[in-house]
Amino acid sequence: MLPSILAVSIFIQTLMPVLSTVSWEDWWTYDGISGPAFWGLINPEWSLCNKGRRQSPINMDPDKLLYDPNLTDLHVDRHRVDGTITNTGHSIVFYLDNDQKNHINITGGPLSYKYQVYEIHMHFGQQDEMGSEHTINGYAFPAELQIFSYNSQLFANYSDAVQRSHGIVVLSLLIQLGDLSNPELRILTDQLNNIKYSGNEALVKRLSIADLLPDTKYYMTYDGSTTVPACHETVTWLIINKPIYITKQQLHSLRGLMQGNKNQAKAPLGNNFRPPQPLHNRLVRTNIDFNRKDDEKFCPSMHKDVYYKANDWNHH
Repeated sequence: MLPSILAVSIFIQTLMPVLSTVSWEDWWTYDGISGPAFWGLINPEWSLCNKGRRQSPINMDPDKLLYDPNLTDLHVDRHRVDGTITNTGHSIVFYLDNDQKNHINITGGPLSYKYQVYEIHMHFGQQDEMGSEHTINGYAFPAELQIFSYNSQLFANYSDAVQRSHGIVVLSLLIQLGDLSNPELRILTDQLNNIKYSGNEALVKRLSIADLLPDTKYYMTYDGSTTVPACHETVTWLIINKPIYITKQQLHSLRGLMQGNKNQAKAPLGNNFRPPQPLHNRLVRTNIDFNRKDDEKFCPSMHKDVYYKANDWNHH
């Protein structure tokens, strides 16, 4: 049973002199008194985590999606990139090599600017029934891959953009258990044995961001926030309306990763997801036209039911 927010607030106030001597980044977790319910209390600069009205992730209710005919197809540059995959102690993060001449850009959809891909985060559960941050009709997936990009036309770097309106775009790929993995996802998970502990990193060569995405042009979009402190409300989220697949073996490797170092392994890294946040008055728009009848092959994957759960997904 979690203690009351008031009690924890008082407890944190007494710890403030101690906390000021350590990095804030070291202090937040995904459970207990440093977990998501208390992020906004631990550090005043993170107050949006508790008080914000446009927080992420959210649960997407198919009945409340608003079809927007003005939403065009997304475009993600196709060339391959190198980078470093790291166990941060909070997540698995793939950092793109910024020295590369060819940046990966995301354009189209609801976006008015060009967004440069910066890093990829992975959230996952210790059991198959949980792990994704976004949920569909209350249904959670075993994992979620989030491709972070920043507005390179208005801002010089990610750190500047994340604090500014229209600064960040995140493509969210929900990950489902399957017999065969997405090949690009496998390039990332092949390195997991090298990053078992916090601070470990490994080089990744020739990853195709575009080929991480599933074969669909449909997506949902809403205005939200980063899902870690400081919960900046500067993110346009794009949730791709079809999962990519991961195998049991890959999930097993993920679940063996630890939050701490070799001498003090702490807890498993998994279950590193923030729970869904209130939608308040936000709209969730989609380019899925639920009333469209002219194309027999058209099969909106969220029409009323949780289509994601269908075992025969590949036939749609």
